[in-house]
Amino acid sequence: MTNENLTPDEPANGGEAPQADATADAADITADAAKDAYADVPATDDVTGEDGVVDLSELDQALLRVAELEEEVARRKADLYNLGQEYNGYVKRSKAEARTQYDAGITKVLDTLLSVLDDAHLAREHGDLTGPAGTVVEKLEQTLATNFGLVRFGETGDEFNPEHHEALMNQTSPDVETQQVQHIIQPGYKQGEKVVRPARVGVVSPE
Repeated sequence: MTNENLTPDEPANGGEAPQADATADAADITADAAKDAYADVPATDDVTGEDGVVDLSELDQALLRVAELEEEVARRKADLYNLGQEYNGYVKRSKAEARTQYDAGITKVLDTLLSVLDDAHLAREHGDLTGPAGTVVEKLEQTLATNFGLVRFGETGDEFNPEHHEALMNQTSPDVETQQVQHIIQPGYKQGEKVVRPARVGVVSPE
């Protein structure tokens, strides 16, 4: 039997809402949720600067700053490397200059001693270098040879070598086939392969 007191908008079962109203309510809830979800997202107009360029977020700004710092660190590393190379070059040059000055000082001292060694050699040839004086001279010569490589050279009969000998006299003879040292006027001295002073000699040449 039909209940005539029910209005068209009321449900026939006494509690259920019409399907259209339920759908509308669901749509309203979805719209509200969407608004809440995007409430914190700024609009395009809000992130655009006065010059029309989109402003960076805090994360993007931080990443950009990190990139700038990394570039700065790379430049500082390059500067440090170049400074290290300059220092190494300075050390090498200093060592080379120190060695050059050391060698120059040794050469100067040896040049000064050559006249003393010449007198001692001449005295020995005449038999005048004996006793304690002879012992001192021999020790000096040994010390110079051991510590500085200074040795005397030049013997009669050596083949003449313009790099080692300085000819002060020259004679000819049919008995020789090449230029030879005929006699030693003043012995020469070498320091290793370096000629400190050439031997001054008299030379005999073939006719």
